[in-house]
Amino acid sequence: MKQQSKKIQNPEMQVPKTPQMNDRDYINDILSCAKNMTNNYSVALNEMSNDQLYQDLSQIFNETQNCQRELYNTMFRKGFYGLEAEDQQKIDQSHQQFSGYSTQFPYQQ
Repeated sequence: MKQQSKKIQNPEMQVPKTPQMNDRDYINDILSCAKNMTNNYSVALNEMSNDQLYQDLSQIFNETQNCQRELYNTMFRKGFYGLEAEDQQKIDQSHQQFSGYSTQFPYQQ
C-alpha cells in the first residue's frame, strides 16, 4: 500500500537559475552563518568565566538565535523549506517511549 506524501510546504518562490547568487542563495548563506554563529556562541558561553562577559554574550546569542529563526521562517514562507507531517499515533508512541527516560535523569524536575 503506497502511503500518500504529507509534505507541508508553501509554493516555492521562483528564482533565476543562473551562476549569480539569487535571493534563495543569499538567505541560505545568511542562515548558515547564523547557525554557525549560534554554535560558536554556545561553546563560548559554556567556557565563559566572567559574569558580565557571559551576560553580554548571552544576549548576543539570543539575538542571533532569534535572527536564525526568522530566517528559517522566511525561507519556509517562500517555499524553500518543507516539513513532513507525521501520524498522531506515531507521535504518541514516541512520546510514550521516551517519557519514561526522564526517571533516569540525575536531577528530577
